[in-house]
Amino acid sequence: MSDACCAPVVDGRKLLLQRRVRMFVAATITYNVVEAVIALAAGSVAGSTALIGFGLDSVIEVASATAVAWQFAGRDPEKRERTALKVIAVSFFALAAYVSVESVLSLVQGDRAAHSTVGVVLAAVSLLVMPWLSYAQRRAGRELGSASAVADSKQTLLCTYLSAVLLVGLVVNSLFGWWWADPLAALVIAAVAVREGREAWRGHHCC
Repeated sequence: MSDACCAPVVDGRKLLLQRRVRMFVAATITYNVVEAVIALAAGSVAGSTALIGFGLDSVIEVASATAVAWQFAGRDPEKRERTALKVIAVSFFALAAYVSVESVLSLVQGDRAAHSTVGVVLAAVSLLVMPWLSYAQRRAGRELGSASAVADSKQTLLCTYLSAVLLVGLVVNSLFGWWWADPLAALVIAAVAVREGREAWRGHHCC
C-alpha cells in the first residue's frame, strides 16, 4: 500500500487509521508523562540543563499529542487540524526559548552538572522506544493525509534525537568532566525544536 501523503482513503480504512492515530497518541502521552517526571526530577538533582530540557520536551510532547487527540476526538478532524498544528508549533518554540536561555546562562556562569545514572538510563530507554512510536504514527498519519498527526510524530522523532544528544552529553560529562557538554547538548535540542516548530507552523509536515 502506498505511504504517500494525501492519497485517497476509503471510509473504512480512514476510520481504522484514525483509531490507530488515537492509540499511538495515547501511548505517546502515557510514556512522556512518566519520562517528564523522571527527567525533571533527575535533572534538578544533578543540576543538568540538558536533562531538564529533555524533561520539558516531554511535557511539550504531551501537549502536542493532546492537541492531536483533541483533533481526532471531533466528528470532522480535518476542521481542527490547523489549530492542532499551531499548538504543536508554539510548543516547539516555547521549549527552544527556555532551553536556550538556561543553556547560555549555564555556559556563562560555568554551572557544572553532576553525574546522573537515572538520566543516562532514561535517555537509553527513550532511544529505543521513541523511534517505533514515531514511525508507526507517521505512517498512519501520512496514509490518512493528516499534517497534524505527521507533525506530532516528528515531535516524537525529535525526542529520539534528543535522547541521543542527551545520552552523549551526560556520558561525556561523567567520564571526562566536560561540564560544557551538558549545556551544548541542550542548545542542540533548542535548535532542532525551532526547526520543527517552523515546519509545524507552516503546515509543511504533510501534503
